[in-house]
Amino acid sequence: MSDDNKWSKPDSPPPPMFFGEKEKNLVKQVNDEIIERVVGQQLLYFPIDIDHTNFHPLYGEAIEKTFLPPVRVFARVEYQGVETNFVDNLALDKKTGLKIMFHKRRLTEDQNLFVREGDFVKYGKIFYEIVKLNEPKHLFGQADTQFEIIADCIRARDGVFNAE
Repeated sequence: MSDDNKWSKPDSPPPPMFFGEKEKNLVKQVNDEIIERVVGQQLLYFPIDIDHTNFHPLYGEAIEKTFLPPVRVFARVEYQGVETNFVDNLALDKKTGLKIMFHKRRLTEDQNLFVREGDFVKYGKIFYEIVKLNEPKHLFGQADTQFEIIADCIRARDGVFNAE
């Protein structure tokens, strides 16, 4: 047998077809532009100051939280409306909600901001607390490329959050 017909394995596999770093950066650039200039809304994000907040050692919760200065963020915001609940023989309770869709790479890479439950946002003149997070979408179906963070928020009750 001659050596010119012998198949040889490459040292490293080729990058995934059409899904390299350049394509990921293009998607980020397009998402940034659409969210900031076309469909996105502005909000103020109040991240918790991890270093100065006294968290309970067992439960990881804090009664009084310390916040960093607010950061202006562009995101898609979906108003969830007002939900009225009747609490047995006590009162009516109204809850206002938002669903905020953040662009993950824009926040983490460009603004050094990480979305967490317990943080607050100001949308319009109202403050909301982030109560639930979800990262539902993968870029090009690749498991390590989540690019969206969805935050479910409820209106902060009076006295719970003070922006000063």
